[in-house]
Amino acid sequence: MKAAFITQTGGCNSLTWDDFPEPAPGPEDVVIEVAAAAVNPIDTYVRSGAVAMDLPLPFVPGCDAAGVVTQIGDQVRRVAVGDRVWTTNQGLQGRQGTIAERIAVDQAWVYSLPEPISFQHAAAAALVGVTAHLGLHREVKIEPGESLLVIGGAGGVGSMVVQLALASGLRVIATGTTSAKRDYLRSLGVDSVIDPNVASIADSVRDIEPDGVNVFWETRREPDFELAVGVLAPRGRMVLMAGRDATPAFPVGPFYVNELSVHGFVMFKATPGEMRRAAEDLTRTMLAGKLTPPIGLCLPMSEAAEAHRRQEAATLGSGTDQ
Repeated sequence: MKAAFITQTGGCNSLTWDDFPEPAPGPEDVVIEVAAAAVNPIDTYVRSGAVAMDLPLPFVPGCDAAGVVTQIGDQVRRVAVGDRVWTTNQGLQGRQGTIAERIAVDQAWVYSLPEPISFQHAAAAALVGVTAHLGLHREVKIEPGESLLVIGGAGGVGSMVVQLALASGLRVIATGTTSAKRDYLRSLGVDSVIDPNVASIADSVRDIEPDGVNVFWETRREPDFELAVGVLAPRGRMVLMAGRDATPAFPVGPFYVNELSVHGFVMFKATPGEMRRAAEDLTRTMLAGKLTPPIGLCLPMSEAAEAHRRQEAATLGSGTDQ
């Protein structure tokens, strides 16, 4: 079979599409014929070495995939040969990734994919959807009727946060720096869309929610704690899922006086049980027509290096998408 792999960390050109050993499934592994796989920012960080991880070499990057089961280990009970499935949390923490014709995945990370959800939508929704779900439900425990501000709501994770929050009955405010992004947010049903180029986010939020928002979701590499603390309602919650190297100022006084909280997390540290609960809820939400992942570009897997170049060009810019 063929796969996209590296023999050492490096630039996009270090990715080679070539012959690769067939996956050797263990007793709890599921072999999947990959119909679609996704490229996320974390894939480029691991491939380049920007995020250091112990990698099996040669190493296949990629967290997400969807396809059809072709083989199962003798201890697999969750799925059967011929099932449509999707998976995430691969290509991390010593696991091989998904940009290959066939992959072997522990059944703990494999989820049923009912019709009519497409393989492309399942793969595209995987990492970003689970990230959004964990942040909203496990971390800040959103409730219907609450208000949520998403910075960069048109992005991969941001757009999933927006849709899951709307599906849960929240009032959603989101920022978009371009007219195309703002139009996209409106098409998702966002209650209030802010253009940060013409008005301050803080002033706009106060006009919309005079008492503050219940949840603030930050997607930028440089978190703005002054903004978050200024627009959060008492006992509001802030979610952090970016900014690994950031060291911003922090307004300690108003933060604790207003009984606020900050929740930082990375999805790939979730337990298999937490991941499965998120995955199954995502599947139900997609089936209900309330969740559609953004797909920026579709390429054949043989062009994985180009996909990584495109991802880096989108992700490694100013880091200030709003």
